[in-house]
Amino acid sequence: MQAVSPYREAANIIIEEGGEPLNLCYQCGLCSATCPWNLVRSFPVHMMIHEAQLGLVDFESEEVWQCVACRACVQRCPRGVEIPDIMRALRRAIVSLGIAKVPDSLRITVKNVSSVGNPLGEAAEKRADWAKDMDVSTFIEGTELLYFACCIQAYDPMIQKVARATVNILKKAQVDFGILGAKQTCCGESVRKAGMESVFQSLAQNNISVFTEAGVKTILVTSPHCYHTFTQEYPKFGGNFEVIHFSQYLARLIKDGRLKFTKELNKKVTYHDSCCLGRYAGIYDEPRQILESIPGLELVEMRDNRENSLCCGGCAGRLWMETKKGERFSDIRIEQALETGANTLAVFCPYCMLNFEDSVLTTDKAGIIEVKDIAELVQEAI
Repeated sequence: MQAVSPYREAANIIIEEGGEPLNLCYQCGLCSATCPWNLVRSFPVHMMIHEAQLGLVDFESEEVWQCVACRACVQRCPRGVEIPDIMRALRRAIVSLGIAKVPDSLRITVKNVSSVGNPLGEAAEKRADWAKDMDVSTFIEGTELLYFACCIQAYDPMIQKVARATVNILKKAQVDFGILGAKQTCCGESVRKAGMESVFQSLAQNNISVFTEAGVKTILVTSPHCYHTFTQEYPKFGGNFEVIHFSQYLARLIKDGRLKFTKELNKKVTYHDSCCLGRYAGIYDEPRQILESIPGLELVEMRDNRENSLCCGGCAGRLWMETKKGERFSDIRIEQALETGANTLAVFCPYCMLNFEDSVLTTDKAGIIEVKDIAELVQEAI
């Protein structure tokens, strides 16, 4: 029997994962016109979809790794083609069949996730070190909420302040919560979008087992990426839990009077809608309700906001890959924030925070605008 070409196997993977919507594309080009990459370079999305339809993809092209899965294209597509799923299928074909090279920085990150359960390569037993002086309880069955701090908020020294602010707010509101620390691993969202399906499934099965054994019913997350994964992907593997993003929970605490502000913040603030919280989850109002409830704070909108928000450039593994100077969406977003006259850019996503902090430094905007998670602003006002 004649061996099947790896390229034919790859085409089969793309067709299987792309499904019927892949064949619905009729090359209108709206996806390419909408894609944020075309603000900084040529990225003909519709042509890649056409190549996928024909099984003629150039797997060696760097364009296979460009998509940030922001879903701006899906919003505009008149035929409902799930383009990020097709891009994920392209990458999955490369990974599973070894027919092209995975970018070095992404490969190292995935190796870290596979070996120690987090993309930063830190020891698993250090996952809860951010909370070691905060008297945070270990989650036990019967606890109201499991607080799941994502990998970046648990390990990155610059972003740990967000997890700590979250804990301070929860304590102030007398919420019954706990953490699981080293038992949990990365949710796996980025590695799946980067095509590492087997790694994702291993992470998912581990976390589902840990949550189930601990008696977890409700999970509170501060990362929109964790939110998407736990609500949309884990149920397919038997992980059925109530999942709440902190923006939703915090808005409820304020509305119910369980959290009182005691200080005015004289800040002019603009809010960035992250892709996973906005276009993926449809959560637009709660972050703004929180900001508008803070005394003294003035909220102004950027020209690209809500469902038209510009991606920070960090999703689908792009956070771990090199992006050339002059091609960073986060640099453009900082300029949009400055156009509003705001002195604070508020976020509700760790990926966005990392990218914007970097852009503030590399574009010499430090001292002109600051990047703050909304949890930090609330903590300051209480």
